[in-house]
Amino acid sequence: MSEANLVHHAINYIEFSVTDLSQAKCFYQSAFGWKFTDYGPGYAGIQKMNGEGEVGGLAVAEAVSPGGPLVVFYSNNLEDSLQRVRAAGGVITKEPFSFPGGRRFQFLDPSGNELAVWSEA
Repeated sequence: MSEANLVHHAINYIEFSVTDLSQAKCFYQSAFGWKFTDYGPGYAGIQKMNGEGEVGGLAVAEAVSPGGPLVVFYSNNLEDSLQRVRAAGGVITKEPFSFPGGRRFQFLDPSGNELAVWSEA
């Protein structure tokens, strides 16, 4: 993903928890024409409509809780964003961790909404 296409602190990716990945892919493909990139038995990326990159993903979970999708923001500097979230009163629920393509952390806002911030590796 080219950094030229990424906007600092803009919503970048949305992740939906699903209990059955195959069923969810079938539903979204049928309902909206979405296509997917499979990353194993527990995750599928949602491809952009133009086929160039991804806009989100489906992640297998044991149950789906109220609040649903995980909104993921892009950051030019993950450590700075982590400090700013903490300073603003966010509660870190997952410390920074690596995944294919980068690193991210997750946090609760003051209302209890869980969000995430990621940065390229």
